[in-house]
Amino acid sequence: MRLFCQFSYLQRWEFTPLWQIRNIVKQINLLSAELEKSIISKFAVIWFICIFVTVLFLFPVPTFAVQKEPIILTWELLQERVKAPISRDGNLTVDLRKMVIDLRPENAVFRDNFYQLLRKELQKTGAKALGLDLSNSVIEGDFYGNNLGLRTPLYAQGIAQIFTPIEQEQLEGLRSVCLQSLSKAVPNSKDCKSLLNNQSNNSSSISVFRGALIMVESRFNGEVKFSNTFFLQSVNAQGANFLKSTNWDESRFGRTVSLSGAIFHAPSSFQGSIFFDKANFQEVKFLDSADFQGDIFCNDAKFTKGKFQQVVKFNSSSWQGNVDFSSVIFNNQVNFNKVNFHKFLFMKDTIFKQVLIFRESEFNQSVDLQSASILNQADFSDVKFADRAFLNVSGLVFNSNQAKILGNVGEIGRKLIVPTLRGNQNILRNLSQNFRLQQQVSDANQLEYTKQRLRLIELSHQLTAININTASINRLINLGFSATQAVEISKYRQIQYFRNISELLILADVDLEIYNQLSDRIIATEPLVLSGWLVKSLNWLLLSLLLLLSGYGTNFWLVFGVGGVVISCFGVFFWLVDRYRRLSPVAIIPRYYETVCILVSFTCLISGSLLAIFRNSGSPWLTLLCLFFIIFPLPGILLWQLYEQGRYHDLMDVSYFREDGTLRQLRLLIGRLPVIPRNPSFRERYMPLLWDRRWNWLNYYDFSLNNLVRLGFNDIRLRDEHLPGIISTLAWYQWSLGILYIILAGWTLSRTIPGLNLLIYLK
Repeated sequence: MRLFCQFSYLQRWEFTPLWQIRNIVKQINLLSAELEKSIISKFAVIWFICIFVTVLFLFPVPTFAVQKEPIILTWELLQERVKAPISRDGNLTVDLRKMVIDLRPENAVFRDNFYQLLRKELQKTGAKALGLDLSNSVIEGDFYGNNLGLRTPLYAQGIAQIFTPIEQEQLEGLRSVCLQSLSKAVPNSKDCKSLLNNQSNNSSSISVFRGALIMVESRFNGEVKFSNTFFLQSVNAQGANFLKSTNWDESRFGRTVSLSGAIFHAPSSFQGSIFFDKANFQEVKFLDSADFQGDIFCNDAKFTKGKFQQVVKFNSSSWQGNVDFSSVIFNNQVNFNKVNFHKFLFMKDTIFKQVLIFRESEFNQSVDLQSASILNQADFSDVKFADRAFLNVSGLVFNSNQAKILGNVGEIGRKLIVPTLRGNQNILRNLSQNFRLQQQVSDANQLEYTKQRLRLIELSHQLTAININTASINRLINLGFSATQAVEISKYRQIQYFRNISELLILADVDLEIYNQLSDRIIATEPLVLSGWLVKSLNWLLLSLLLLLSGYGTNFWLVFGVGGVVISCFGVFFWLVDRYRRLSPVAIIPRYYETVCILVSFTCLISGSLLAIFRNSGSPWLTLLCLFFIIFPLPGILLWQLYEQGRYHDLMDVSYFREDGTLRQLRLLIGRLPVIPRNPSFRERYMPLLWDRRWNWLNYYDFSLNNLVRLGFNDIRLRDEHLPGIISTLAWYQWSLGILYIILAGWTLSRTIPGLNLLIYLK
């Protein structure tokens, strides 16, 4: 029994000094001597002692901190602490840590003396301001923190007589912030108005807290009021617990503010406050409503991993630094109406369970919604985006059947981007479906254009990148791999092919640096045969043409501009071959008036077409380059051959073009061919163009329009006799392009007309 008691003593959860260990060992020796006479063998005792001593020294058991009883703050203790401030983080503070401070009405005498004494000490002027440390304390009753500050007017004459030069500079900094916010009609605060008017009255005064305020893990059982207070030093309330409402309205924070880990159980209000330095609200919990309306954040603000249980309002606030709401959970409505974001807004992995509102807000930089969750509705109506501002929706959790994204028609779709197609196809499809359900066809089409543009990039990468499953060792070395790495890659793919390039990191000799360096130049796919490579090349070519000439069927004005360029150029070609034939022996050339008319009209038509292309194409110069290769190479060769060989045939002084003389009206000629039939009756109906008419140059544009879109005022065709084959080839070439153009235009119209679009995609 004695042995058991001794061992129990050794197993207490507290630190054992060395001299006690020696005494314990002596007692163990005495006990072992007694045990030799007992039934237990000596070997078992020695073995047990060795194990116990080893565990004791190698695995010491941590001791529990002795919980001290909280100290109740009395008047005598308060006087003692006020007279002996301590230095914490370079600031002199009144040490009221780990105390119970009773400020309830039933303790009114102490409460009044508490405010009076602290106000007297904290308001003392001098080079070194005195702060207040309430860390780990419990405050019973309401805490009127604004009563502890120095009440002072804000106009310049009053400021200069009270504070140090550094503090005066901080107070004067409020003027510049008010002037900036006034230009945006943001501030409604009384101090801003008084500063701007330089008026001295009761409403223009403010409570100035000169020293640092520390409330780390404090507990406030009553209301907390810091309204209309200017904190010249830092405010640190990490892990603080506010059980009742808090009021920080019209407060100004001259230094950093840290409320990370704080818990607000009741409504909290920061309305009209200004944060001159960084604001840290990380992991904060607002279990009731939170009001940040009209706030100005002059520096970065962090709300990461926070939680907002009820409605939160940031209306009319201004954020001049970066704003981080990453991994925040909004369980109720969040309002960002008329908010100005000067820099980046991060909402990565943020969850919006109820309505998210950004009406009439301004974004000067991009918004990161990567992997965020929109479970109800996100309203971006009347939002102003800068040219460089976009919404990154990569990995966005969004279901179009349960949630909605609202925005200005024709604008919001252009601002939704994803960096890659892989992993984002379902997101783009859901977003497109969202806009189709709201009949915002242009935005849905813009997302389809984004999807196909990313697909083109992916196809281009597959065609140009080096496949590590088929590349030779020498090519891998030339690419940037070392000889050892190339050999190891070759050995690995002999066993099995790489499924993706990230499997390179499995190899022992391939490090992350070389992987990051070459990841955009290599791919890992199954080996392609020649036919497979050709199919991918044709897909790439067709997709490129559709994107450049029509925005993948999403932009009719782009198609209209492309058609205008083709009609204008071929109209001039046909005028040239018909009116400018030869110079000798008898010159057959156009008149000066007709030449001027055709050149002026061509300039006007091509200018309007180019304007449509540049306003609607994502890559206007590439679109023009594509049109150049379609229009000019073959017609240029034909015209060069025509003028090089000359023309020697009958009917040289008669136009190659004939018009139907029986009717003159707007016609839609679906089955029209560019050359008239050989039947004599048709030759009687179709009469040659009259060269001597001043409006004759219009006929060539009419023929080009007929040839491309089968629409024109007259049925103009080429004659069937004494016609050079080069001219016929030129006409048939445009006619062939017309078939493709009609298909492209019809497909684009079917995707851009709302009613027809809904019929196709929602049936």
